[in-house]
Amino acid sequence: MFPGLGKGMNPRKMKQMMKQMGISVTEIPDVEEVIIRTADTEIVFEDAAVSVMVASGVTTYQLTGTPQERERVRELVIPNEDVQLVTEQTGASEDAVRAALEESGGDLADAIMKLSG
Repeated sequence: MFPGLGKGMNPRKMKQMMKQMGISVTEIPDVEEVIIRTADTEIVFEDAAVSVMVASGVTTYQLTGTPQERERVRELVIPNEDVQLVTEQTGASEDAVRAALEESGGDLADAIMKLSG
């Protein structure tokens, strides 16, 4: 964290120095699981330890543990407003519009192009 500090330094002295610099570090107790979700994966930490550091008004969370990456199938949700808009633009049936939107991953412009061309 700080160059030259930490190795061989007394933990009490380190804590005291951090307090003098206005840095506080606390541990979140009883963390059972931490999940990081991205567009197509979940990274799950079941043995997570989470520390919260506050320095100069900025809060930072530090996570340690063993990650377990899980693939996740995302369900595409197509809003009725999107179906209505594409139907109005193309004159296609609702079923055809839904199929085009699913095929295009919900991209309105792409669905309209597919149905118009």
